[in-house]
Amino acid sequence: MAKRHHSKPNWLAEHFTDEYVKKAHLTGTRSRAGFKLEQIQCRDRLLKPGMTVIDLGAAPGAWSAYVRDKIGHQGKVIAVDILPMDQLAGVECIQGDFRDAATYAALKVALLGEAADLVLSDMAPNMSGIPAIDQPGIYVLAECALDAACELLRPGGHFLVKVFQGAGFEDFLMLMRSHFKQVATRKPKASRARSKEVYLLGSR
Repeated sequence: MAKRHHSKPNWLAEHFTDEYVKKAHLTGTRSRAGFKLEQIQCRDRLLKPGMTVIDLGAAPGAWSAYVRDKIGHQGKVIAVDILPMDQLAGVECIQGDFRDAATYAALKVALLGEAADLVLSDMAPNMSGIPAIDQPGIYVLAECALDAACELLRPGGHFLVKVFQGAGFEDFLMLMRSHFKQVATRKPKASRARSKEVYLLGSR
């Protein structure tokens, strides 16, 4: 029980001493998560000027802001989240659960009949700390994001999705491989080493 009592103070200490939390504060980045996408971009060069990008689970907006800067004014960023998000210049924000018909319809309208070049999903459910509950919730979201990517991506497009290693990982990896020519695993430095969080990158 003592370990549980100290877990929150320990987490807070880790959070506020985290290299990327400090860097986000200094640079005005909306969250430390922005550096994860930056590090993946440095390796895979996913973002290019003029692209159309969908950002699922976008709040508070660090990924969308980074994407906007990389694709320029000729590109299009559509950010979707169930949570409210402060507006970003050059980003179309849609508040709602993308699994709901009305929100998904709004997303398709925002695409103006175009296919996306890249679908990003940094979504995760509210974590309980109980793996038997959290892992299924993670993969429900991941599979829904995959369904959207399969419908909305152009040929040659890419899908980057956050998942967690453990129950369900291998099954989802196989599912990804059934839809994409290549699937790679990415663990950016900004993702905490002790975390089971990884990203899967599918290329059509």
